[in-house]
Amino acid sequence: MRVTGAWAGIAFGGDYNPEQWPRAVWDEDHRLMREAGVSFASVGIFSWAHLEPEPGRYELDWLGDVLDGLHASGVTVDLATATASPPPWLARLHPESLPVDHDGRTRWPGARQAYCPSSTAWRERALALVEQVAGRFGAHPAVRLWHVGNEYGCHTSRCYCDTCAAGFRRWLLERYGNLDGVNHAWGTAFWSQRYSDVEEILPPRLTPDGAWANPTQQLDYRRFASDLLLSEFVAERDVLRRLSPGVPITTNFMVMTRFDQLDYWRWAEEVDLVSTDYYPDFADPETHVEAALCADMTRGLAGGAPWLLMETSPSAVNWQPRNTAKPAGKLRLDAVQQIARGADGFAVFQIRQSVAGAEKFHSGLIPHAGTDTRLWREVVELGSLLDRLGEVAGSRVDADVAIVWGYEAWWACELDSHPSSDVRYPDRARAFHHALWDLGITADVVRPGAPLDGYRAVVVPTLYLADDAAAEAVRTYVAGGGHALITYFSGIVDEHDHVRAGGYPGAFRDVLGVRVEEFAPLLEGEVVTLDDGGRADVWTEHLHLAGAEAVSTYVDGPQAGVPAVTRNEHGDGVAWYVATRTDAATTATIVRRLVAEAGVTATTTTVPGLEVVRRRSDGGASWLFVLNHTSSAVPVEAHGHDLVSDSAVDGSLVVAAGGIAVVRERGGSA
Repeated sequence: MRVTGAWAGIAFGGDYNPEQWPRAVWDEDHRLMREAGVSFASVGIFSWAHLEPEPGRYELDWLGDVLDGLHASGVTVDLATATASPPPWLARLHPESLPVDHDGRTRWPGARQAYCPSSTAWRERALALVEQVAGRFGAHPAVRLWHVGNEYGCHTSRCYCDTCAAGFRRWLLERYGNLDGVNHAWGTAFWSQRYSDVEEILPPRLTPDGAWANPTQQLDYRRFASDLLLSEFVAERDVLRRLSPGVPITTNFMVMTRFDQLDYWRWAEEVDLVSTDYYPDFADPETHVEAALCADMTRGLAGGAPWLLMETSPSAVNWQPRNTAKPAGKLRLDAVQQIARGADGFAVFQIRQSVAGAEKFHSGLIPHAGTDTRLWREVVELGSLLDRLGEVAGSRVDADVAIVWGYEAWWACELDSHPSSDVRYPDRARAFHHALWDLGITADVVRPGAPLDGYRAVVVPTLYLADDAAAEAVRTYVAGGGHALITYFSGIVDEHDHVRAGGYPGAFRDVLGVRVEEFAPLLEGEVVTLDDGGRADVWTEHLHLAGAEAVSTYVDGPQAGVPAVTRNEHGDGVAWYVATRTDAATTATIVRRLVAEAGVTATTTTVPGLEVVRRRSDGGASWLFVLNHTSSAVPVEAHGHDLVSDSAVDGSLVVAAGGIAVVRERGGSA
């Protein structure tokens, strides 16, 4: 759905936790929200202990007062079901509701998410709370969105208790039909693992030293755990739909290349609105490039529709080793980047900075030092800017390139007992996305097996697990005239983590016109040279051409003289294979040739570090977003009206270092 279906324009705000403060502070909060242009607040996320201080005794009046106050201040509310963190009394009365880790240790209360998602007691109490909250506030005029749970899987992604084991067995029988199906999928002929009774099956718990658990057992447990948490979301969602019809429902994903606990492609099918949290890695000087990739991933989960950034930090976080503050202007740059890449709302954790608890040093829109601060002045400036950008809401992002991304492929790629522990799933996606980003080319992110015919070029990075549908989608795309680039360690196994025999890269061998007889991963620190001057590390392969042409060849290393990068004409299209981990310069060279042959051009003339993205409405209006991440002013060709400076742009626009522009392009109208 359109984010703007829940509010007008671009939403701005964040988590609001008034239960942490005396009521005397609430009126000041409302005044400051109006001053800052805050239009959106997530309320009640961690308030279960306040709403139900004892089992069955509910205290909801205070929450009603909060909603009334926000509504009177013109703030729309994303109301939480408050089930993200159970109160201490649940663990005291039902110790079996606590999660158990891989080693058999109980995880105790004292933080958050201390519950086993299979626990009957937890589910019963959670759904009872949802009934109370939705029954009381489901028709409140402030409530424009429901927020189920919070950051599912962030702290308790998998429980290994006996209750979960029983649920796992039921899930397996539903997936495979019978025990023979499980035995086949898991390849239990190996290591005498064949099961003769379903009760013998356990979660992949701690195994003897030096012996790995069955890889498909591990993979299926990841699938089961994601589905189990999803079933909890769906149960709460269905209560909300019954008691609060017409109000859209979401839960905040964590779409970051550092978080792989849930299969968000499956989750995205169950929410009314895709929302996500994104927190930058302050130690990475190019964290804004990863932020762009994660926004593109979120847009993909939303099917190209607008989405909501539910959480980020206005300045420092509290949980990284060194929690530096954002420099001047960075909050505005971060916000507009998310809007550029499809968000129709920008929210932070949290509105007022806490003075107690584990996150008291996590920044807020209202900082500890109050309003006579640089951060507060930037917050007020940002609220005004996002108000001016409201006309962009509902539009979509232009993209001619797609990157295929699969969560199951990620899980399978990083299982143990593989050829090299240095092969990490997000690595090549980040590298090729970065090369496209440097060229000013925007990429969508799509799930394996999705139709690809709308794209001029497609990148398939490290898709180790590729089922038949994923392989066929790529073959069909290339045969129909598409340009695809596939990297090493792709197409190796099927959905059961069984190797596709006959030579690597199994699922993509025919479309690539190559056959690999053996992997030849490199030792730690080992670097090889290519005959075009490029360099590579981590991975090489003993590759034979089977119709493809060699684009570059190893000069040295264990595969000297063997092709490293190939190009194959297949049907009416072209398939590239990058059989090694190329350095940044070599990756950029390959990408430039790929997009040139595919007819992909940048949104406008750009330089590395200048981010340019176009959003376009169904009515034909378009907006050019320009974000300068460099240390120098950069000229950009543009025509129209800059919404940031409220000035006309006739041919050229100079964007200052760290600056932004949002140009309503000539010929379009809001």
